[in-house]
Amino acid sequence: MNIAFFLIPKKEVIHLPIHATMRQALEKMEYHRYSALPLLDDEGKYIATLTEGDLLWKLKNTPNLSFDSTNKIRLTEVEMHRKNEPVPIHAKMEQIISRAMEQNFVPVVDDQGIFIGMIRRREIIEYCANQLFNQIER
Repeated sequence: MNIAFFLIPKKEVIHLPIHATMRQALEKMEYHRYSALPLLDDEGKYIATLTEGDLLWKLKNTPNLSFDSTNKIRLTEVEMHRKNEPVPIHAKMEQIISRAMEQNFVPVVDDQGIFIGMIRRREIIEYCANQLFNQIER
């Protein structure tokens, strides 16, 4: 099975540059109602996934940091507590399912590590459910 069938292309994925600020991340997450966003470098390579928890821990552990001053904190200064590992575009479905057990979405990169999109857990569950139901019907 070609995983490109499940791919949400980069142009449709809400993401942030690694040099964005905490404030930009908080506002983008709030506006889109997302709890995590992929971070990309200047070349478009996938760096990490930023979560609400990462931002919360930074806020908690930085003395005198208020929401108003989050525009001074770059995401490079925020510790990421989870490493969402990307998969290459030619990955097998088994590898994607394995990653999706630990992550809400699976970042997908090309052979140069450039972020080309993501696969959401929802589509993976739908695929697995269809496979299971088709087997039961036989």
